[in-house]
Amino acid sequence: MNAFLRNAEELFATARQDAGEDCQFSVLVGPDGGIHMVFGSDWDLEPLRQQHGARAAYRVTRSAGSVALEGRSVGASCRLEAVRPARALLGLLADSRCYQTVA
Repeated sequence: MNAFLRNAEELFATARQDAGEDCQFSVLVGPDGGIHMVFGSDWDLEPLRQQHGARAAYRVTRSAGSVALEGRSVGASCRLEAVRPARALLGLLADSRCYQTVA
């Protein structure tokens, strides 16, 4: 496995462990391996990576118990998602009748 995907998995695992508040931030990995964190940026990930001259960029989004990570590098991208179990079950039940009317 290459460093880009290994970093994505490690960041994702860390984001899933923390049960903190909803947030969004980006992690940029420079050509020298240095890490720069950006909070509150509304830039798309690829332009953000290019603007900072980073070799890889990752965006972590935590919202309502769900965690997502998007990663970009030259010639590679990835997306990892985890949904809180209760939210996953709601998606399964959305189209099913939860009651029955008896006359």
